Amino acid sequence: MNEYREDVIIDERLLKPSEVAEFLNISRAMSYRLLQSGKIPVIRINRIVRVRPNDLQKFLDQQRVTN
Repeated sequence: MNEYREDVIIDERLLKPSEVAEFLNISRAMSYRLLQSGKIPVIRINRIVRVRPNDLQKFLDQQRVTN
């Protein structure tokens, strides 16, 4: 069951796939592949795809390689 929670405040702007690509310095096609594969979680509003900045940061943290 979905509940509306009044205590949740949305205070971050959702990113477009093209903005994700620009931020990561990758092609838009690669950005879409990462989003479609689920490697970067997305929010879908009908056919519109958006990414929360926190989810993008988590993805980046997971990609970090330590030597």
